[in-house]
Amino acid sequence: MTRRVQVIDSHTGGEPTRIIISGGPDLGTGPLSERVERFRNEFDHYRCGVIHEPRGSEVLVGGLLTEPVDASCAAGIIFFNDVSYLGMCGHGTIGLFATLAHLERISLGEHRLETPVGIVTVTLEPDGSVAVENVASYREAQAVEVDVPGIGRIVGDVAWGGNWFFLVYEHDQELNLANTDRLLMYTRRIRQAVNEAGFPLVDHVELYASPDASHDASEPEAHSRNFVLCPGYAYDRSPCGTGTSAKLACLAADGKLAEGEHWVQESVIGSRFVGSFRWEDQDAGRVLPTIRGRAFVNGESTLIFQDDDPFCWGIPQPEDMRALAE
Repeated sequence: MTRRVQVIDSHTGGEPTRIIISGGPDLGTGPLSERVERFRNEFDHYRCGVIHEPRGSEVLVGGLLTEPVDASCAAGIIFFNDVSYLGMCGHGTIGLFATLAHLERISLGEHRLETPVGIVTVTLEPDGSVAVENVASYREAQAVEVDVPGIGRIVGDVAWGGNWFFLVYEHDQELNLANTDRLLMYTRRIRQAVNEAGFPLVDHVELYASPDASHDASEPEAHSRNFVLCPGYAYDRSPCGTGTSAKLACLAADGKLAEGEHWVQESVIGSRFVGSFRWEDQDAGRVLPTIRGRAFVNGESTLIFQDDDPFCWGIPQPEDMRALAE
């Protein structure tokens, strides 16, 4: 038996997104939170087949385009990566809307998107950029201290931006491409320590440093550069939309960024998002972040799944990826 799954690939600031536009699993018509669980429990082989080698890689983020429950939404989306499912994905949402525009399914202007963690507002701009007003973001815990084997004491904030992050401001690492192997090992060890310290839901670690001084003078000057460890063991090539949202929540809580003021976040490869926020509940420290970036469609393809292919549903991955951090 042969199955065909149609996908469109794009990248947002260098980070790839693969959107399933047809041929994916039938998850029914219930709430997206329920459909994610059905995807996880009954059709996880689709995630593996689309993302894992030999068709994909650990860098790739996938999305299943679905019908929304809320009729006011232009679409519903379930994001996933090489190890699991994502509540929200900022770069993936920008890639999704570049894909919908490519398919001529949306026009310029404001649209609503249904995700498993809530509805977000997305605006397709005339210049092709996409602005995402994310779900409410907030800092859960400030200045959390963890002892990391082989590294020492690390201090960071735990924050929600659509996914859970541990944000580290002070460290001794150089955030550049030449140092990515060391950065991956460094952040893996931090995540393991943070999980063991009582924050098991944290699956992203984000390091910050001064921006690259050799940036293009025609672009706005960045406020900081980041390195983001994703839930597997890949790093985000983009500045990370949900990570920037978590960062904005921390900046707002500390009074370091005013409502409506722009924050330019640079990734480890030099791509940039422009972020800002408005308060949802100032007393509770909850903000509604907006992330603006640009995505480019770079492929249309049909993935073919043949039952007699021994790697039809991807090359098996280690069950406990965290063991690799030791």
